[in-house]
Amino acid sequence: MDTLVEGSGASQESGGLRIAVVIGTAGVGKTSLAIRWAHRIKDHFPDGQLYVNLHGYDPGPSVAVTDVLGRFLRALDVPAERIPSDEESRAELFRSATAGRYVLIVLDNAATAREIRPLLPGSTSCLVAITSRTRMSGLVIREGAHRVSVETLSQAESVLLLRTIIAEYRADDDDAELDELASLCARLPLALRIVAERAAARPHMPLRDLISELRDESGLWDALSATGEEEADEADAVRTVFAWSYRALTPPVARMFRLLGLHPGSEFGVEAAAALLATTPVRARRHLDGLAGAHLLEECGHDRYQFHDLLRAYAMDQAQREESEEERRAALERVLGWYLHSAAAAAEAGSCTYTMPLALEPLSDRVEPMAFDDGKAAIAWYETERDNLTAAVRIAGVTGMDKIAWQIPAVLTMVIADREPADAWLPSQRTALESARRAGDPYGEAITLDNLGIAYRHLFRLDEAAECFEAALRIFQDLGNTFGHARAANGLAVCHMFAHRLDDAGIRFEQALEQVNELDDPVYIGAFTRNLGWAVLEQGDLDRAETLLSESVALLAGAQEPLEQAEALTLLAGAHRRKRRFATAKQTAEQALAISGEADGKLFESLALLELGRIALASEMGTEALSHLQQAAVLFQRVGRPDLQAAAWETTGEVCLLLGRVEDAIAFHRQACSAFRSRNDRWSLARSLRHLAVALTRHGSPAEAQEHDSEARRLLLAFPDSPDREDDSSG
Repeated sequence: MDTLVEGSGASQESGGLRIAVVIGTAGVGKTSLAIRWAHRIKDHFPDGQLYVNLHGYDPGPSVAVTDVLGRFLRALDVPAERIPSDEESRAELFRSATAGRYVLIVLDNAATAREIRPLLPGSTSCLVAITSRTRMSGLVIREGAHRVSVETLSQAESVLLLRTIIAEYRADDDDAELDELASLCARLPLALRIVAERAAARPHMPLRDLISELRDESGLWDALSATGEEEADEADAVRTVFAWSYRALTPPVARMFRLLGLHPGSEFGVEAAAALLATTPVRARRHLDGLAGAHLLEECGHDRYQFHDLLRAYAMDQAQREESEEERRAALERVLGWYLHSAAAAAEAGSCTYTMPLALEPLSDRVEPMAFDDGKAAIAWYETERDNLTAAVRIAGVTGMDKIAWQIPAVLTMVIADREPADAWLPSQRTALESARRAGDPYGEAITLDNLGIAYRHLFRLDEAAECFEAALRIFQDLGNTFGHARAANGLAVCHMFAHRLDDAGIRFEQALEQVNELDDPVYIGAFTRNLGWAVLEQGDLDRAETLLSESVALLAGAQEPLEQAEALTLLAGAHRRKRRFATAKQTAEQALAISGEADGKLFESLALLELGRIALASEMGTEALSHLQQAAVLFQRVGRPDLQAAAWETTGEVCLLLGRVEDAIAFHRQACSAFRSRNDRWSLARSLRHLAVALTRHGSPAEAQEHDSEARRLLLAFPDSPDREDDSSG
């Protein structure tokens, strides 16, 4: 395989891609080999290393190629607005993004060549390492992949592995018996380690007795299927060793093992395991440590464990065999309920209370959800459990636990909106909508429609967003739910702001504020007052905007809503800037930045940084402006807000022109124009085209400048209610 790194392999001689396919039977150590090799050669690939476990043989669903491509593209710093939604377009962009770059890509546990091909890079300077149980003949023939077959250990190597593990516990075992034990394990590292740990745990038991037990074990597992006759012995050995080791567990530990097979994902924490078994975390940790010591689980972090896919399938099979349907469903309800209530606690601590009130699906008395002392701990938990949470939504939907399915995204509304790329939760939100409708739950349907509206709005799919908000409005109105109606009206108003329909937005914000004033809720009153202030600010009424935004800041501070308060402060800073009160504007924006940082609100930090950049620009402090804007652009990309990242580029272009860096200014304005055009954001595009025209004029390109200025004027004709001036809303 090292010849591929050195560039002297057959694939290089023929100008083909560098692909290493590590194949072998289950449990033979393919992943360990590939990861060790990748770690050893990573310095040859300075442009990055990408890894994904495709879960091709996992009993749960495999990872969607579209999602993998999105993850890879973001890791390669492709702006979110340039990432298309379909697999084919993402694959083309991935090939372009890797062209000429030195990137190492590890695709672990691939089942078919079909799922691999879209993930292949566009340059021979990259290297791809694939692990699979199949021979991947298509990749070898068509793409010239270099195949490496990982065989089982030799008899001598197997005996050495056994003796190494048991050396501290058993010193007098006979070589012949160890040799026999290695044969019973088919010389597979996974099986050998399990057997060796069992032998080490029983140091006074004659090895002959262990061998007899293993010989008598009648393979309990028929979920593992061999792909050919040559693998039948290995499959039988793995079945036998798993069953033999499982039978040796105490009843509580065995039950934990099989119930873990019902967990939404292959990785989990102590608390989730405790919920499955309806036990305490202390007892769960003891059981999990025992399973890890027996190599039936792997530790993958503090208080976190994961399954090998073979063992997860075995655990699921044992749950099917030994647990009744009622017991399985009860365990699944406990763990999915634990995720729901823990997510609700994380959202309350991490994004405060700007969400719709929910009566959560009741939780078993024997299950204790997570509790969080501060927002940072809550958000850290969410980020760790994100994949399990989306899997929980899917499983809840499939198993008819519809209330849990729609309530998990509902409680996470603001966490998702403020911290995730807009399309990250779309599949789960669609599942939630189907579940709410199937359950005949109009309140859940309306909340989910409101959440979908937020996602579509951030994707700048404004027509779809408006449809969702309008549908939610109708349902909330039918229910007589004033809070919901006001929230959906506010969401629709923000859509109008994105489309720069300022008069329509102002009317909707006024209506929403009037409704929440009747309910006397300080959080909603503060937030909607801020949004009305935003609309008034963009309409150019600076005095009224300052009054509204100052009122909003005070209300949200009193309600202890730091992130909402930070956004209000950022808008207030914008009002001060437009009044040319630069010192006050800077002080206000810095206060917003400090509050956002304390609350770990990355979106709100980036908004404050963007405003600080604009203040520095207005104050003609170009170098300071560039520093703020660079930080803002990076953060906007991390939180999946390409519209605001483009706004940061736009302002950066203005700063470059101020500093006399005309060519840089043109480049940033072109980049912003491209982003706004791809999103069909016509108002922002018009603004950006005007700035580009100014820079081109300074550059001495009047013809092109006139072309862009004319297009900007045509675009602006669609906005009769908007003043012909610069717009710099923070969104």
